[in-house]
Amino acid sequence: MEEGVIKFRLQFSEAGPVDMEPLAELNRWRTVLWQQALIGQDPARYEGFGFGNVSQRTGADNAACGKRCFIISGTQTGHLSELDSNHYTLVKSYDAASNAVSAAGPIKPSSESLTHGMIYDLDDEIRIVLHVHSPDIWLAADRLDIPVTDSTVAYGTPQMATEVQRLFNETDVREHKIFSMGGHEDGVISFGTSAEEAGKILLRTLDASRKH
Repeated sequence: MEEGVIKFRLQFSEAGPVDMEPLAELNRWRTVLWQQALIGQDPARYEGFGFGNVSQRTGADNAACGKRCFIISGTQTGHLSELDSNHYTLVKSYDAASNAVSAAGPIKPSSESLTHGMIYDLDDEIRIVLHVHSPDIWLAADRLDIPVTDSTVAYGTPQMATEVQRLFNETDVREHKIFSMGGHEDGVISFGTSAEEAGKILLRTLDASRKH
């Protein structure tokens, strides 16, 4: 288990706090997910590392793939009930092929930044990506007909980015707007045009996973 460990080559520049006004809805939903224990930190889980991260695409709609800038929560912020402008950072570029991410902000970006970037590259309309940990959803993925990445592929790697691309090419993940990470214990990602859309998908799926 290497939860929370950055595996890509990171070019990071320290910079001032981000502007929270455009992130208000995302940050509210991040707090909701923390309250539902879908984001957090637990000494009994994942060797005590924090888990879960959220992001929002920013910049031009027609930006080139690999340069679709997004704001993402910082690495190892899961223990915090609420985030502020010092807990988000800007990912300026990313390249799964070379396993590289360039970011600037007050904190290093989440270890899942490559996966977030790949999702933004695959659909122009996606503006929000939410990565949570839910044993209930993860274990019920097949029953709920949720697309699942290959169980041999680890999080935060170029291979995971490639797996996400496969899901978009070969499954109906665009309609579900949620998928399970087969090789990342309890890992689940939802996405949408807004934080509300992606957040409600997660909560509906969580509720369905607990019904037998």
